[in-house]
Amino acid sequence: MLRLFFVCLVSLPFIIYYMWLVGYIEKHENNYTEAQRYKIAQKMVAIMKRNGFIHTKVFGKENLPKDGGYVMYANHQGKYDTLGIINVHDKPCTIVIDEKRSRLIFANQFISLLKGCRLDRTNIRSQVKGIYSIIKEVKAGRRFIIFPEGGYKDNKNKVKDFLPGSFKCAMKAKSPIVPVVLIDSYKVFGINSIRPVTTQVHFLKPLYYDEYKDMNSTDISNEVRNRIVETINSYA
Repeated sequence: MLRLFFVCLVSLPFIIYYMWLVGYIEKHENNYTEAQRYKIAQKMVAIMKRNGFIHTKVFGKENLPKDGGYVMYANHQGKYDTLGIINVHDKPCTIVIDEKRSRLIFANQFISLLKGCRLDRTNIRSQVKGIYSIIKEVKAGRRFIIFPEGGYKDNKNKVKDFLPGSFKCAMKAKSPIVPVVLIDSYKVFGINSIRPVTTQVHFLKPLYYDEYKDMNSTDISNEVRNRIVETINSYA
């Protein structure tokens, strides 16, 4: 957590400015396109990376679908995971996140900027409504990040079991499913140091609807997880 406190301290003027800017954008949201909002989010991540001595290598960008919406499924390691993906993902994307966790300071403003989907795990009706919203938005061309493990405590470069239900939204939208591999992402805020750290983001070849249409959610979940595990074993 030392790096997190250090980044917040060093970046305090930027934090104040961007918190004000996000508030302004929320009041005038019709004046800002998704691309403009995403560019601001990427600038915020870039400042944090620079001040936190963080470097992220990216592999497989050529695997990302050129057009239309899709859902990225990534292993979960820590607080930097979403930021690492957004930093190297050129086209606008957003995240599906637990409602309670999304309301934490800084995270709340960031999710609002990206118009992310907040799912309340304690309210089934709210979850169903959120999932249908994701399906509709993916069909309309938006791109989402989902962490099918649910949590990330002590995950490090190990991958826990995936929740098959998390793949339902991509299946219903008949969209490409893009496995995303995070390596050493936990080191950013999970180790008590501010020494330079390097993480990796791998975009693997997507599963298209024609490939998985005859598979159930458990089979898809296992396939995506296996691909992620194989990549981690090769690179970590």
